[in-house]
Amino acid sequence: MNVAYNMDCMEYMRTLSDKAFDLAVVDPPYGIGMDGGIIGGSILAKNESYLQKAWDSAPAPPEYFVELSRISRNQIIWGANHFINNLPVKNSPCWLVWDKQNGCNNFADCELAWTSFSGAIRKFEFRWQGMLQGNMRNKEYRIHPTQKPVSLYAWIFARYAKPGDRILDTHLGSGSSRIAAYDAGLDFVGCELDADYFAAEEDRFERYTAQLSLFGGDAT
Repeated sequence: MNVAYNMDCMEYMRTLSDKAFDLAVVDPPYGIGMDGGIIGGSILAKNESYLQKAWDSAPAPPEYFVELSRISRNQIIWGANHFINNLPVKNSPCWLVWDKQNGCNNFADCELAWTSFSGAIRKFEFRWQGMLQGNMRNKEYRIHPTQKPVSLYAWIFARYAKPGDRILDTHLGSGSSRIAAYDAGLDFVGCELDADYFAAEEDRFERYTAQLSLFGGDAT
């Protein structure tokens, strides 16, 4: 199963039984205004322009994290350093660090994810600076202002998921997590409230799976 729903994630989670998913890998709003307009830009990477939205005007509320903890056995939450006080459990020894190797621009050098796991802090290095990406042979087309690379989610699933796990992404965005779950053979459900992003993600996923069925290999 690999499906996506154009709906409010809170509405979806309220329909679920306790611990319905093995792992939730989520990237909720941070409340820092990264929801459109002109973003990025440096000597090596041009500015990206996205339709201005209003979904990142405030961080996800505490009740979102309570519900997320109820319906999933483990959680990986990107951007938790922006809303640490909203988390039901604030302490964790196992944070994930994505080193974006992005040089001099107005994005953060790294992004952080809180996890419910008990292991050590781990770092993933993958360049994500406009036209410069960690996998230049299979560059990803940007469709979302806070898009993360498929390789990041593939790295996460290889370390924190196991065969047979059910994965949830409550804020699907560009759909990178969905593609990585598909490649890993994991059951996956994603929610995306915005109709424009949902349509772009659906098109991306359909093109990816169609290309794989025709030629095989990597088609991100």
